[in-house]
Amino acid sequence: MSLTNFNQPLGKAIRQQGLSAGIAAIMLVFPAVSEATNGYFAHGYGARSKAMAGVGAALPQDAMAAAVNPAGMVFVGNRLDVEMELFNPNRQYTVQGAPSMALGAFPLNPGTVKSDSDLFPIPTLGWNHKLDRNQSIGLTVFGNGGMNTDYPGFTSQTCAPGGAGTFCGGSTGIDLVQLFISPSYARSFANNRFSVGIAPIFAVQSFKAQGLSSFAGYSSDSQNLSNNIRNYSYGAGVRVGGIAELLPGLHLGVSYKSRVFMSPFSHYEGLFAEQGDFDVPESINGGLAWDINDSVTAAFDVEHIRYSSVNSVGNSFLPNLQTAQLGKTNGAGFGWKDMTVYKFGTQWKQNADWTWRGGVSYGEQPIRSSEVLFNILAPGVQEWHLTTGFTRTITDKDDVTFAFMYSPTKKVSGPNPLSPGQTIDLEMHQLSFQLGYSRRF
Repeated sequence: MSLTNFNQPLGKAIRQQGLSAGIAAIMLVFPAVSEATNGYFAHGYGARSKAMAGVGAALPQDAMAAAVNPAGMVFVGNRLDVEMELFNPNRQYTVQGAPSMALGAFPLNPGTVKSDSDLFPIPTLGWNHKLDRNQSIGLTVFGNGGMNTDYPGFTSQTCAPGGAGTFCGGSTGIDLVQLFISPSYARSFANNRFSVGIAPIFAVQSFKAQGLSSFAGYSSDSQNLSNNIRNYSYGAGVRVGGIAELLPGLHLGVSYKSRVFMSPFSHYEGLFAEQGDFDVPESINGGLAWDINDSVTAAFDVEHIRYSSVNSVGNSFLPNLQTAQLGKTNGAGFGWKDMTVYKFGTQWKQNADWTWRGGVSYGEQPIRSSEVLFNILAPGVQEWHLTTGFTRTITDKDDVTFAFMYSPTKKVSGPNPLSPGQTIDLEMHQLSFQLGYSRRF
């Protein structure tokens, strides 16, 4: 398989940039499963919210509220919430069609390959303290996990002697972890009919990639492309929000999360656009919550995520690679679209001991069919999420909460632009189990 020339339709300029390297590197760049549910954002934060498909802009229920709308923290009282999620993303890609071995082609090995990494623990922590009737301070710690892909180094008929695996570099995969620490302050007004809140966000990311060494000659910095030590990145942003009672029992909530500006991954500045930059994109949430009666509450949220605002995620692969190498400011990216997610959830307070929840959410996945090759290592294609759960009160101060999520199989298909006649299918389904313990003070 030749890596020095490419098929005529791609053009001379692309050939000179090394298209193969770009593709492999871009696949690494995206944290495929920050639970990989809504792109790479989690479908919700906190077991109560997750059991209701992620609603929470106007329905604060615990000290995880600041992860969606910090204005809600003033309504949840003095409490501590400790939770653990087991996230199970099942990912695979399938290549169909005979590989073209013509000079300049870059075919993939036909067949189905599954990622070995498929179970991830994701902890969360929330604490809130009321300063007085109208003010609260809090601390919310949450993370995005399950962002590993791990494809084996299988024998491939499309690799040169000594090569193996997806991109002929042996075992191939990424490992991205994100941790967010968010203190908060909230204040209510007019007998608790209105509230506002602010939550600074301090973030830590770690990243590691392997299996791309065969593409080193096509990066702007071949020493910082693949197979390096785990790299860390640090940054900050802010979330602000407000909640208003429109009518008795009917609340409107809105929040905005700024872009979280991160320091670059110095050991992968030959991979990520803008010399190793990987900021967290901005997002906005809005929602309504309606207490239908003393026992039943319904909530509806809309979340919009601006993936296109981060070059390493939103840049198209073409034509960017025609004008800039990987790692350059305008280097190629995943070509992800912005994503809008619609969430609906209900809860029923059966009695003082039991509360039952359920929900459904939908958002059109952000990967274009023309971009599937880039996203083999980042198949964040999920659209539907079905959720349920409950809270069981143990004492007047303690309860446990359980949430379950199922995201049915979603497939996105498109052509392999480097091997005419081949198609690539990205496929995933997911399960999530979350258990939380809460203590009220």
